[in-house]
Amino acid sequence: MSTYTKLHFHIVFGTKGRVPCIDQRWRSRLWEYMGGTIRGLGGVPHGVGGWEDHVHLLVDLRPTHVLADIVRELKKASTTWIREEIGVRTFAWQEGYGAFTVGHREREMIRQYIEQQEQHHKTKGSHEELLDLLKEAGVEFDPKYLI
Repeated sequence: MSTYTKLHFHIVFGTKGRVPCIDQRWRSRLWEYMGGTIRGLGGVPHGVGGWEDHVHLLVDLRPTHVLADIVRELKKASTTWIREEIGVRTFAWQEGYGAFTVGHREREMIRQYIEQQEQHHKTKGSHEELLDLLKEAGVEFDPKYLI
């Protein structure tokens, strides 16, 4: 028998210090770049979006991918792109990230959630959103690290 997999991940990470520096004028270009980076790493992007201080990605990864390596390479490539292409020389991402598995039945709902980030953040802050995601997924966390 062959091996068949379909592994969906919702990945979230923020700018260093949650500084709101992802400008609306170039935000969509960053999302496109990050989707292309995921493709270049052998993954499949289904949604990339976010707000001034964070990004959400819905991606399919292979069983041979190491999630930490994918996120590290994504952050590295996008940091370089922002610094060189956009000219924000001091840009940096936070050290950690959140990653949640997504069932195939929930994939479309998460994709829409990512697509509607701008509207979502008119009523809910990024910190509150992250707390909700962690609690909903049952992740134990220390609030002092949610900066």
